[in-house]
Amino acid sequence: MTNMISAEGRKRLQDRYDFLWETERPRMVKNMADAAAEGDRSENAEYIYSKKRLREIDRELRHLGDRLKVLKVVYPPLNPASVSFGCWVTYEDEEGEARSYQLVGPDEFDVSLGKISVDSPVGKALLGRKVDDEVLIRRPAGDLTVTITAIASKRPQ
Repeated sequence: MTNMISAEGRKRLQDRYDFLWETERPRMVKNMADAAAEGDRSENAEYIYSKKRLREIDRELRHLGDRLKVLKVVYPPLNPASVSFGCWVTYEDEEGEARSYQLVGPDEFDVSLGKISVDSPVGKALLGRKVDDEVLIRRPAGDLTVTITAIASKRPQ
């Protein structure tokens, strides 16, 4: 797994960590203490739920903490000559349909936002390529040949 992340992605992970630590976890601890004060814990749904949710929060905090320690913020080049981390790449498939994606780390990919991981098959196929390169993308749905039409440091309009 790649340990690169954009500044925006790092901030989003840090914000999530801070929210869980400063807001969500204290709220669950209080809920659990309040529910425990009501008596029999074995049949107390609020206590059982709070205890389970607290374990989930602690697990996510451990994961986020471990990732935040090793992640390195990488900025895209201002005028990229080839596809690299953080770049937006636009390609055209065999039917002439154009798509644009930003290559990001595995901790921040979101295809619905046009962000794909550099570790994904598409990301790996595009890395290092230049405008006008034909690229074979091997996918479970079948191979796809595309032509890179643009590489930019900012999202295309």
